[in-house]
Amino acid sequence: MSTFAQELARHAHDAPPQLERWLAAQKLPHVDGRSVTFVFHGPADAVKLRHWIFGLSTTQAFTRFPGTQLWQLSLELPENSRMEYKLELVRGPLQQLVHDPLNPAQAHDPFGGNSVVYGAGYEVPSWSRPDPETRAGQIEEHELASDAFGEKRPFKLYFPARYRTLRRYPLLIVHDGDDYVRFSELKTVLDNLIHRLEIPSLLVALIQSPDRMREYADDPRHAEFLVRELVPWLEQRYPLLANPAARGLMGASFGAVASLSAAWRYPSFFGNVLLQSGSFVFTDVGQHDRGPVFDQVVRFVNEFRDNPGRPAERVYMSCGQYEPMIYYNRSLFPLLQQTGMQVRFNESRDGHNWENWRDRLREGLSYLFPGPLWYVYE
Repeated sequence: MSTFAQELARHAHDAPPQLERWLAAQKLPHVDGRSVTFVFHGPADAVKLRHWIFGLSTTQAFTRFPGTQLWQLSLELPENSRMEYKLELVRGPLQQLVHDPLNPAQAHDPFGGNSVVYGAGYEVPSWSRPDPETRAGQIEEHELASDAFGEKRPFKLYFPARYRTLRRYPLLIVHDGDDYVRFSELKTVLDNLIHRLEIPSLLVALIQSPDRMREYADDPRHAEFLVRELVPWLEQRYPLLANPAARGLMGASFGAVASLSAAWRYPSFFGNVLLQSGSFVFTDVGQHDRGPVFDQVVRFVNEFRDNPGRPAERVYMSCGQYEPMIYYNRSLFPLLQQTGMQVRFNESRDGHNWENWRDRLREGLSYLFPGPLWYVYE
């Protein structure tokens, strides 16, 4: 039994106020090497851990110390891991998913967010945090009338600090750009990496889709919107470098599908593609098991695998080892290499979430758009 487990057992029968004071003084969940201990104190008929690590049972039951309201669960978490979770509390016929009340660390997403536990050795990247030495860029709101979609489409545009109209800039288009800014600290990351000369000053178009599950699944209208409408509109109004090597597409999950699809439909228009946890579901025989929302994705990826061409020059891929998309991304990586493109693939001990994608931004962006620092040291 670990030292912490022994202490927990000793305090289990303390009076509630004393036990609560002791728990408040601990850093919970308790991490000791590869062992993580979760703790809950309160009335319940059962307490369960709900997590999203593919390959493991998504529900793990806590054990209650007899005669108390103190519950604990220990499991193994590899070093440098990051795991999001919730607690499932069972009280009579009611089941409730809650954040861990003893853990202040939380991650946020469009669906609300989760508690987070960090394995030994994991650290939130310093370049994802605000730096008082960094000059901040600006984000402006815009709108473009789209013939492809038959309606006006709003988007935002990031301008780097020290933006000058006499200079020319690379362009990066980010799918789900608002979500990247809200949940992956994209603006802070861009500000810091530009300030540190790890990427060049660049303009970044932050786009959103009102129907992303359809439009991002190889919808030809979406590729047409990017190539024939958005990029020309931007090039007419801003000092952009008008060559493929200075253009990039980026997205996560279905946004990664949209990025690869657009580059495939218009090969060599975008020189750089950043794909994070791409939902690249495919079939070799039979039907897929992902539901009808993936039908168009599977059709596209199957066609792409048969005839990949050479969509871009450089590709950066990342995927979490704890997410179900890891198999598909691992399978796609060698195929992309065979096209002659320069491809880098990074796996992490994390899941399908915005902070995993945040943590890979420095490597991905600096690989596709290396700044002066990398030209000096590489």
